[in-house]
Amino acid sequence: MRIIGLTGGIASGKSTAARALMRLGVPVIDADQLSRLVVEPARPAHEAIARRWPEVVRADRSLDRARLGAVVFQDPAQRRELTSLVMPAMIDEFRRQAGELARRGEPFCVLEAATLFEEGLEPLVDGVLVIALPEAQQLQRLRARNGYTESEARARLAAQLPLQEKVRRARWVVDNSGDEAELARQVEAVWEGIKTGGSCRL
Repeated sequence: MRIIGLTGGIASGKSTAARALMRLGVPVIDADQLSRLVVEPARPAHEAIARRWPEVVRADRSLDRARLGAVVFQDPAQRRELTSLVMPAMIDEFRRQAGELARRGEPFCVLEAATLFEEGLEPLVDGVLVIALPEAQQLQRLRARNGYTESEARARLAAQLPLQEKVRRARWVVDNSGDEAELARQVEAVWEGIKTGGSCRL
């Protein structure tokens, strides 16, 4: 089974592209869902986080992810520490789910991960598809989606690898400066190229 990585910058349209792929019948494993799964109560990553940041544990033992994010976003060292606790469990769970898809005979699956390059997940995939758009448009969409000020939006962009660097490292690139219908059309065209082993930058 071939595994394709899907990534992009924040608010670049990665999740919309993932939904377009699912409509084409492509299995998509969402890294964000994996991160939620592996920190559920009684999971090893949950216990490690609860010991390190007890203030983010609710009465029912679930994690207050928003509060945890607020804590670690302000401190790169704590963010790296959280990643070191969560990422190994996420990779194990990804391999388990991908293995199930392979046993079912699926020829492809997609790993959707916002920080695929930042977290060094490239060895898990056979190639990376990046959803890109101009930075000004990315900022505009992020502010409209999340209600951020310009400085808040720029801080979140700065926390990720620059989108142009992701584009440079990608095998396939889709420009999402148009509307959702145009994105879906381009994703379908690129996927046809992926299935035949080609490279495509639209």
